[in-house]
Amino acid sequence: MGDHLERYAEQMGISVRCGVAVRAVEQQPDGTWRLTTSNGDLLAENVVVARGADEQPSVPDFAAELDPGIRQLHSSQYRNPAQLLPGPVLVVGAAQSGADLALECVRAGHETWASGRAMPEIPVPWGSRRMRLGLPVLWFAANHVMSVHTPIGRKMQPALRRSGRAPLIRVRRADLADAGVHLTESRTVGGDDGRPLLADGTVLDVTNVIWCTGFRRDFGLVRPDPTGEDGYPRGDGGIVTDLPGLYYVGLVFQTAFASMLIGGAGRDAKRIAGHIAARARR
Repeated sequence: MGDHLERYAEQMGISVRCGVAVRAVEQQPDGTWRLTTSNGDLLAENVVVARGADEQPSVPDFAAELDPGIRQLHSSQYRNPAQLLPGPVLVVGAAQSGADLALECVRAGHETWASGRAMPEIPVPWGSRRMRLGLPVLWFAANHVMSVHTPIGRKMQPALRRSGRAPLIRVRRADLADAGVHLTESRTVGGDDGRPLLADGTVLDVTNVIWCTGFRRDFGLVRPDPTGEDGYPRGDGGIVTDLPGLYYVGLVFQTAFASMLIGGAGRDAKRIAGHIAARARR
């Protein structure tokens, strides 16, 4: 992916400024946009915010109640099992990242618990012949059936945006159980004498906790506020119609389930690039 992006920038003659942090994007009285960055201010006719929504790690407040000797990592901080202390691991959260990390921890030799409500799963094992045959069907559904252009997609969008919980694909609960992960649908709700406490009263004596508890939405980079009643940028699928020149790519279910995936963001990006080109011609 990195090589592809480098080739694309070179072939298209795009000057990419790496290592520059954008700290604010503000609409000016003349309708242009001022970007405050770590390398000075920029003015632009159009701004595409392509950093998604889920950027701020979400960890429950009671994490501070756990013993300081317990190593705590959010999934965004986790790289490999070498970061963990010797001993048992509690993975909090049973969505895709929680399932992936629980399997990796148990395979690395850690006794591992996975806490969280079971998620829906795809009906066939990942990597199987049936999966390879069915993948084009699933991909078509992710782009064209689970879309804002269909009744089922319009129903799915707010539900998925509220929960941020997609079906398990790579690793299913049966895979975790077979590998020896202790599965519990009882949520982790607090601390008891410095140890994690589950809703069913179980107290776990672990040395590591990995928080697979998602991210908080944060669109505060842009002013004026671009968000609507659901907390996401308002407008038409990433085109903020009442703030001309402001666009988003990579949002959860922007126009379809695939919008938040590498293979699906391109369709939204193409549409927005066309809108920017039309605006420039006008």
